[in-house]
Amino acid sequence: MAELFVKQAQQYVAARPSYPPQLFRFIASKTPARNLAWDAGTGSGQAAQSLAEIYGNVVATDTSPKQLEFAPRLPNVRYELTSPVMSMAELDRKVSAASSVDLVTVAQALHWFDLPTFYRQVKHVLKKPHGVIAAWCYTIPEVDGPVNSVFRRFYSVDSNPYWDPARKLVDGEYRGIDFPFEPVEGMEDTGPVRFVTERTMGVEDFLTYIRSWSGYQTAKEKGVELLSGDTVERFRRAWADDGEDKKVVKFPVFLKIGRVGSA
Repeated sequence: MAELFVKQAQQYVAARPSYPPQLFRFIASKTPARNLAWDAGTGSGQAAQSLAEIYGNVVATDTSPKQLEFAPRLPNVRYELTSPVMSMAELDRKVSAASSVDLVTVAQALHWFDLPTFYRQVKHVLKKPHGVIAAWCYTIPEVDGPVNSVFRRFYSVDSNPYWDPARKLVDGEYRGIDFPFEPVEGMEDTGPVRFVTERTMGVEDFLTYIRSWSGYQTAKEKGVELLSGDTVERFRRAWADDGEDKKVVKFPVFLKIGRVGSA
């Protein structure tokens, strides 16, 4: 089992898309100060790396030591391995003191959290009233041509039984997720706001991306290989249809953003 999750962590780093610079510029435009950001559920540090270019200091937390092993080491990023549910004492010790954080981010992970507990922590550490929380997810990728048809059937039929119910919040673009915060300046609500990130991929890159899914790993644990020989061959035929080895794969990104207010 441990080897399975080490491999998943490696695949996550290799295959997952990065987040668009426009996303971070938009978020930063809503935070009055840029001294300290907390990236919760940082995984392999993709978001933390981008935040470090804008914020003076970043504390990036995760419950997976294997994911953190692959995170980039940067002078103004502090990585912390935390308990699955942090106590307030651990929060103060490993993240920051009350009312000291300018921004909390959660990239592709909010749907896994114990939200009432996490939101209490967010409201504890954010500066009041203008501290900002930004959480985003990306939904299924878009590829031009016949790959889309093969992929969408694979996603909606083959892999569907193995996804955690929380995945439906991602499929719903975070529209149905609880988010008890006030709109930031210039917005009438807390979103979601749509962005797009792109990655140039070959078919093997795309298959590695699928293997990094939690749904794929769950199927694997149950003895089911979702990417059987026939399925892989369908993907390869569709990929080769236009004669191009590399394709631009688009990942729609949906951002929820709010400020803590006086809570």
